[in-house]
Amino acid sequence: MKYENYDPSFPDQPVVDLYLPLWSKLPAFRFKPAFIWVEDDSANENKSSVLTYAQLNDSVQSISSQLLLPLQRSDTVVILCPPGLELVEIIFGCQRAGLLSIPMFPPDPSFAKENYHHFVRVLKQTKPKAAIAHQDYITSVKKYISSSSNNRNLAEMLQKLRWISTDDIKGKWVYSHTDTSSVYNGSKPEEVYLIQYTSGSTGIPKPVLVTAGSAAHNVRTARKAYDLHPNSVIVSWLPQYHDCGLVFLLLTVVCGATCVLTSPAAFVTRPRIWLELITNFKATCTPVPSFTLPLVVKRGGIDKGISPINLWSMRNLILINEPIYKSSVEEFVDLFKPFGLNPSSISPSYGLAENNTFISTAWRSNDSFTSFQNIPSHKKLLPSARLPSGYEEDEDMEIAVVNEDTHELVPDGIEGEIWVSSPSNAFGYLGHPFLSREIFQARLGNISGRCFLRTRDRGIVRGDERFLFVTGRCSDVIKLANNQEIHPHYIETAAYKSCPEYLRGGCLAAFEISRTIAVVAEMQRSEKDTGVLKIICQKMKQAILKEEKVEVGLVILVKGGNVPKTTSGKIQRWAAKDKLIGGKMGVVMEMRFDNNESILLSSTHTSGEGRRRDKTEERNEVSLSGSSHQSRPSLLSLL
Repeated sequence: MKYENYDPSFPDQPVVDLYLPLWSKLPAFRFKPAFIWVEDDSANENKSSVLTYAQLNDSVQSISSQLLLPLQRSDTVVILCPPGLELVEIIFGCQRAGLLSIPMFPPDPSFAKENYHHFVRVLKQTKPKAAIAHQDYITSVKKYISSSSNNRNLAEMLQKLRWISTDDIKGKWVYSHTDTSSVYNGSKPEEVYLIQYTSGSTGIPKPVLVTAGSAAHNVRTARKAYDLHPNSVIVSWLPQYHDCGLVFLLLTVVCGATCVLTSPAAFVTRPRIWLELITNFKATCTPVPSFTLPLVVKRGGIDKGISPINLWSMRNLILINEPIYKSSVEEFVDLFKPFGLNPSSISPSYGLAENNTFISTAWRSNDSFTSFQNIPSHKKLLPSARLPSGYEEDEDMEIAVVNEDTHELVPDGIEGEIWVSSPSNAFGYLGHPFLSREIFQARLGNISGRCFLRTRDRGIVRGDERFLFVTGRCSDVIKLANNQEIHPHYIETAAYKSCPEYLRGGCLAAFEISRTIAVVAEMQRSEKDTGVLKIICQKMKQAILKEEKVEVGLVILVKGGNVPKTTSGKIQRWAAKDKLIGGKMGVVMEMRFDNNESILLSSTHTSGEGRRRDKTEERNEVSLSGSSHQSRPSLLSLL
């Protein structure tokens, strides 16, 4: 693939960190903001801090030098810093020191909450030598270690780590001649520099080994795809630890652009901040999960803020987290066109952790299909990518749609598993050699040739323009009685639309329990009227039958926050199923429908979250048909 360079004397670099000293020496970039952090305070006033390219390069050099005093090159470190500019500096500092880093959101140091299990998984699987954190956090961790009443196994793992305070590695300037012509001692292109965990949307998160060279290739590919350049201004509230949030840190540096950052918590608390940042900084690019659009339509508070909204500058509104529904995008575009949003800025895209995140986008610059209204749809979905046509070639990357069983290519118009062959492919999964071989070294027709990455996503290519529609996950597909299949997101969407005033959008999970299709839905607010709850369950079932011609056998309404999600907002259907079977859902009401709907049985749960059904709850069941009381089997009996 040929990449566009913005200066003939400024060639592309083999690793991302090597761009920093080059930018910092150019007069036009030395004092240019590389990253801007915006804090949203309680008064809705945005307070910002700036990190220029020169400051970032100097800080990275200092941090890398300090890290190599207690550590050795290639050591593994876990980064436990909150979102912010300091996290950006440390991520790049670890790369320049040649360390293998695992950035992650720091769990509560009391370890009393349920948010530390992933941290334990990381410690067991990656066996880091050290952890980098704020001094206050380290003090709390050491207090936990010294307490005899705590989890001793966890305490021992924490004690084995060398704890490095950010105070000890920042601000201690060490002179170093960062001439790019000299030997670079940071991470080499072929070396693993990052462990990026998968999202966990289809199973327990797995550690992906990312080389510095594949990461650089990936962001250069994205730079070309979105036509980004030094004048680009990026706005991102995504988590900075992995996936798209991390990649856009790298992409900013490769482009010589400016990236305006805020925290995911700031966006969730006040979605309008996203619109304000685009307006105030005249942003040209912003990556967001597809659920962002309906959330902002509902809670954006267009008329509530002090400052006006103006989106005229936006050139790439990048949508991730497929599938992407056309209706939700249309609703967003219709609402914000009067505020300057250009429909041609909508950029549906596709990626995953095993390919460093970015794979492709359906957006093209200066193209007749660029306008959002001209992009075709397939079964209510927008395409997430475009494959090369017969007259186009991309010798660098190949995307194929393959029969999952035979590993043969399927014709355009037939759904299959999406495979990707690219220098951006990651190295494999840490500690999973057999799975790595299966996923990262697949071959078409099992014959010799280039290796492919199996994405385990379903997709279909349609039209002369060869748009790729990502239809769902292979493991989530629900088999129907008529030998047909359906992706659960269609069921979830139909269920939500039946009662949007009661249900939380994007917080439903559909799955199969022993040939019975179940739907779990979070309630927006507490509702104690049993009659209302019954009507909601019935309307959900009827809407799914009408819209998708699918019979649902079990509807469960639960309290808010009970449907498991990944950090990027993807529904974890496998985890929702396990949680429901294990009796750990905060169930408000269950309703089971028999095959001919002659009897509808329901039960309400007003308390007892996290426990299985008991005899009292069995006695509280009611029959909606008016017949005498009948006991219903528990969820376990459905297995």
